[in-house]
Amino acid sequence: MTSTAHILVVDDEVNIRNALSTLLEKRGYDAKGIGTAEEAFRYLEETPADLVITDVRMPGMDGIEFLRRLKDKWPSTEVVIMTAFGSIDAAVEAMRLGAYDYLTKPVDRERFPMVVEKALERHALVSENKQLRDRLETRFRFDQLVGKSESMQRIYGLVEMVADSDVTVLLTGESGTGKEVVARAIHHKSPRADHPFVTVNCGALPDDLFESELFGYEKGAFTGAVATKIGRFELAHRGTLLLDEIGELSLKSQVDFLRVLETKEFRRLGGTKVVRVDVRVIAATNRNLEEAVKQGEFREDLFYRLNVVPIKLPPLRERAEDIPLLIETFLPEFCAQHNRAPKAIAPEAMRLLRLYSWPGNIRQLRNLLERLVITVRESTIGPEHLPEEIQVSREDARTMVVTLGTSLEEIEKEVIRRTLAEVTNHREKAAKLLGISLRALQYKIKEYGIRE
Repeated sequence: MTSTAHILVVDDEVNIRNALSTLLEKRGYDAKGIGTAEEAFRYLEETPADLVITDVRMPGMDGIEFLRRLKDKWPSTEVVIMTAFGSIDAAVEAMRLGAYDYLTKPVDRERFPMVVEKALERHALVSENKQLRDRLETRFRFDQLVGKSESMQRIYGLVEMVADSDVTVLLTGESGTGKEVVARAIHHKSPRADHPFVTVNCGALPDDLFESELFGYEKGAFTGAVATKIGRFELAHRGTLLLDEIGELSLKSQVDFLRVLETKEFRRLGGTKVVRVDVRVIAATNRNLEEAVKQGEFREDLFYRLNVVPIKLPPLRERAEDIPLLIETFLPEFCAQHNRAPKAIAPEAMRLLRLYSWPGNIRQLRNLLERLVITVRESTIGPEHLPEEIQVSREDARTMVVTLGTSLEEIEKEVIRRTLAEVTNHREKAAKLLGISLRALQYKIKEYGIRE
């Protein structure tokens, strides 16, 4: 996250706001402390903020009303609420009104920077998606998704069909293909769009933390539970819960989750009261869950409960025709973000980028483009500026590794696609290289849905 992010700290206690502002400034942020919500509004009119950290209890307008009005006027500004131990209900209400997270007073100085960093990452993502949507032509975009390929058009159709229902969706695909972006698109197109979208990274949760993170805990439930904590399931009430890396859940956690998925009710750790929630669940994984079921690593009943509507995201190498569009989207964004003059991609460099296999998918492409924007001084990015592994594709463009079991249809489609890329989509040259007639090539292009 950029260190120049602007953060506003709103608290009527001068010592608290000064201490937090100083802590933020030491971490490289541009921080400003203000004593009342009314004064904060006047300040924001002149100086927009990326993140606002505000107390709940303040003289005049309280933090909840401040949050409500702030989100109405500046919806992209992230908000973190500060509350006393006994005001958990206020924190829950704040989360449902759009706050990113909450902190209990006295503020934990170790957790505080992590919450700030995550909130700013969220702000950057939302801003990035808005810029992306504003730039793309309508026929090539769908909510936050980018692509004109046939495979992406199919995904747009599936998102449209499932969005207005509460059916459970299982998103699969390699790491970096945009599973969370698809999940957000489903949420934003659904009747739940005005309610929270909450994510849980299952791969980062050991068994002893899974239950407390997902379902929350009561004060005193265990050593260190000094206050009640609301779990992610409860925070997602009336909204959408994305369970990322669902394939990494242990068998014990799978049992706990399956029960709640079916009943939509649970008890917080250490509590006796049954909590009922209305949550739409989306799961995502880069694992082959069917194979995991066969290996006894994933419960079959949970798999079928999640796999009601499966959506498989294609790797970037299988939709190379989208690469120029993605570059057209990301390149101006990074130039503006890093205050660089506009840059273009030379035709030969574009050809190499289309030929590369992209093991890291869209995430890898984004990271490369950001690096090139920062490190290339010229206005045009040429093949010599590309990493060695991509430049090697100059020599490898005429070779292709085929995995045993790949269908002849897929092999033929890939050969035609690579040949077209090699000759810059000159169909007559491609037909000659392939040893077929132009008419036969045109038929194959149409049959396989190859976009040039």
